Amino acid sequence: QVQLVESGGGLVPAGGSLRLSCVASGGTFTFSTYVMGWFRQAPGKEREFVAHITWNGGMTHTADSLKGRFTISRDSTQNTLYLQMNSLKPEDTAVYYCAGRRPFSSVSQVRDDYDYWGQGTQVTVSS
Repeated sequence: QVQLVESGGGLVPAGGSLRLSCVASGGTFTFSTYVMGWFRQAPGKEREFVAHITWNGGMTHTADSLKGRFTISRDSTQNTLYLQMNSLKPEDTAVYYCAGRRPFSSVSQVRDDYDYWGQGTQVTVSS
């Protein structure tokens, strides 16, 4: 069974930065074959797409509203996915989730297309 564990969340003032990490493990899991993504869920709202990255890291896509501030990356030698978040705003406050799709899947912004999820890490941006 694939396991995803996020870390790096916390409390940060507006304008600050955070880097989230997601370490993958489990079974016959081969991280480098999985499309990976980040989603977030603010209180009282639906879980929304943040960014995804292809299985080989060759292509990334970030939600239009977050482009220029958020960057997704991966290090397959460390089985780790990252989300660099800069110029944070109070509206970025949410629980951030790491997610993975089965091997060699196509990229997707759709939450239900992802097969594996982490437990989430809280990001709180103070004004």
